[in-house]
Amino acid sequence: MSTEIDTMLVVAADSEAKAVFAAFGFPDEEPEELTRVEGGLWLLKTGIGKANAAGAVGIALAMNPAERVISLGLGGALPDSGLAIGDRVLASRSVFADEGVETPEGFLDCRSMGFPLYEGDMGDGLACNPELHARLRGCVDREAVIATVSTCSGRDELAVRVRRRTGAGAECMEGAAVMLTCHRIGVPAAEVRVISNTTGDRAEQVWDIGRSLGVLGLTARAISDALRG
Repeated sequence: MSTEIDTMLVVAADSEAKAVFAAFGFPDEEPEELTRVEGGLWLLKTGIGKANAAGAVGIALAMNPAERVISLGLGGALPDSGLAIGDRVLASRSVFADEGVETPEGFLDCRSMGFPLYEGDMGDGLACNPELHARLRGCVDREAVIATVSTCSGRDELAVRVRRRTGAGAECMEGAAVMLTCHRIGVPAAEVRVISNTTGDRAEQVWDIGRSLGVLGLTARAISDALRG
């Protein structure tokens, strides 16, 4: 049975889903996989990683048409990005950072190998829908390219490589997969991340999950207000 959805917020982890629910006044409720938050705003919890995100969003949209999708969650700041913990970041483009092959001469992405990930793949990622971009700018502190990775940057060398390869300011594990799924289905989409940690050598990373989850919930409310206005 399908459900009419105006906006589908997509998060990966239980903690992110609970933070959104708490911000809307339901601190003790356990979100199901797809749960109505208020009005036409629904929350989809996918599980972490690209495969979970793409599969869950594809199934949800096939069964429950939505007017728009927002990939929302925490992310890590890459070196020299200027991003700080708690910053809200709108993805100007969502990039697959490690789909390809490592060679002695360097990394080749799928497009360079002759296998573009989607029609129109120029190697620079999927752009935020222009209308959503205009409506969401007031909900964030910064805009930046956001890299989607399968292996998070727990070493300085890897963090620097992701930054140089993609030009991204932050990394996550789902955003580009959500954006690509929506691109293939034809649903307007955007990605917003709250910075929860630094990247690089794991022992030297700085984290503040509690604060960042609080900001995430407030950001979800701000997005809801912006899309209703």
